[in-house]
Amino acid sequence: MASVSSIGNSGLQAAQLRLDSAAHNVANLNTPGFRRQTVEQTEAPGGAGVQASVRRESVEGPALEKDVVEQMSATYAFKANIQVIKTEDQMMGSLLNTKA
Repeated sequence: MASVSSIGNSGLQAAQLRLDSAAHNVANLNTPGFRRQTVEQTEAPGGAGVQASVRRESVEGPALEKDVVEQMSATYAFKANIQVIKTEDQMMGSLLNTKA
């Protein structure tokens, strides 16, 4: 079984990949023949967080509204995963204080 911090870290990495992909899409919005990138997230084996991979969409063309929503969603994912890591840290500190 994976630790809570490793699960939170995998979530942070996935959120970073989502943010990078959305930024890439916005930066290349007007490039002829450009195909958007999307990030596909799946559960890691053994419940050890998430795995994320970048894919290219088959349809050409911009979708600025999707990229803005993806950036906002990735920001919320960052905040949620950081909170998980902070909470684990606080719980471990409390446990150590109780045992000491």
